[in-house]
Amino acid sequence: MSKDALPHRGNLVAAVAWMGLALLGFSLFAIAGREAGRELPTLQIMLWRGPISLVMLLVIALVTGARPKTERISVHAARSLLHFAAQFSWLTALALIPLAELFALEFTAPLWVAVLAPLVLKERLTASRMAAAALGFAGVLVVIQPGSGTISAGTVLGLLSALGFATAMLATKTLMRTDSAFTILVYMMVIQSVLSTILGLPGFVMPTATTLLWLVAIAVAGLVSHFSLAQAFSRADAILVAPMDFLRLPLIAAVGAFFYGEALDPIIMLGAVIIVTANLVNIRGERRKT
Repeated sequence: MSKDALPHRGNLVAAVAWMGLALLGFSLFAIAGREAGRELPTLQIMLWRGPISLVMLLVIALVTGARPKTERISVHAARSLLHFAAQFSWLTALALIPLAELFALEFTAPLWVAVLAPLVLKERLTASRMAAAALGFAGVLVVIQPGSGTISAGTVLGLLSALGFATAMLATKTLMRTDSAFTILVYMMVIQSVLSTILGLPGFVMPTATTLLWLVAIAVAGLVSHFSLAQAFSRADAILVAPMDFLRLPLIAAVGAFFYGEALDPIIMLGAVIIVTANLVNIRGERRKT
């Protein structure tokens, strides 16, 4: 084995470890969100998540010395509003549709990015992006089964959340040219905390001790999962890391079946496989381009 292969293998092992932590974090976030939603409406969940996350970020700042410096407040505000709307839609859909369906719809976000990036960021619309988007949206049609009757509100909210997360990703991409990931997180939590307080305070409900623990779990799992995902992508190529991220689908389907008795709908799983395949086509195309 060459000397160069050892650090590469070490990075890959680290990426797999970080992805494992991210998968656990995303699963815990879904479970905690659904459990907290048994007692609290979505705005109340978001009202609690923001301040809890801010306290965690403050601790990180004190330990690491990181400082959230920016000269692009307007872009941060726009991104935070988009993410707030997407998060609200996602948390609301969490109680309305099976976990596997929600996560399958969420995975269309990178495909929306591929379609919108040429319009928003003036990137090139390549053949691979067009093919991936067409395949992915075909998978969406399989998941939502429009010919089977009325499309549920949860499905519509799941799609809207994916679109919202995609536009937030585009804003993140522009912000990362000048600002750190820590800065983006801090401003997002500050802006969202203010917004959720304004909207949620009139109907404020003091949660029970059990629900409060679930709210803390939401904040912890959210930060840990996204931090771990970023760490994984920093240690290995996207073409290797992204397929591991897609393991969220079978994992959350198993969580839904085990904890909530959700049947594994073969149609939804087929649509999910098509959406994941579309993402892999897009990733492969982007790697060839670079």
